[in-house]
Amino acid sequence: MTKKILVTGFNPFGGESINPALEAVKQLPDEIDEAQITKCEIPTVFNKSIDVLLSAIGKESPDAVLCIGQAGGRPNITVERIAINCDDARIKDNEGNQPIDCKIVEDGPSAYFSTLPIKTMVQDMVTAGIPAAVSDTAGTFVCNHLMYGVLHHAATKQPHLKAGFVHIPYLPQQTVERPSMSADTIMAGLKCMIKTILQSLC
Repeated sequence: MTKKILVTGFNPFGGESINPALEAVKQLPDEIDEAQITKCEIPTVFNKSIDVLLSAIGKESPDAVLCIGQAGGRPNITVERIAINCDDARIKDNEGNQPIDCKIVEDGPSAYFSTLPIKTMVQDMVTAGIPAAVSDTAGTFVCNHLMYGVLHHAATKQPHLKAGFVHIPYLPQQTVERPSMSADTIMAGLKCMIKTILQSLC
């Protein structure tokens, strides 16, 4: 049976005109290693982001979900290890929400670990010459919110669904002083990670 990977990217936020996550996801091919790649734009909005993703999961029935977000200032593609049950927004989301020290799921566990092969994903990218590392914090903004939401859904509703989150750096056109990464390198990283995920599903 053909495998299916759902890849998501956030729309621009915080006054930015673009989000490299969404730009990269849009450029992914529809097929990688004979697996179907489906794509979903996620609003940078608390709660709504999870609703949109869960709707896409219901529609597409993927084998794995790879969520992509922007982490301005990081020099590497960073594969997130853990999502915590906490919304604590330094800035407002795209609809003006700014939760402070709020639980994402009231009776949920304190944290969920990614169910993707994060160490192998990083190693495969490094071997391919792509700057990559494991990250132990997805922050407390909408990225962490979405990661926690999809992992909670998988844990409680679809235990065979693999899911996780990856942060990518700024694109060069977004900054002159902070670390950035070319669109070509980001794209190579995403393709490499998807191939690693597919191998883990066999």
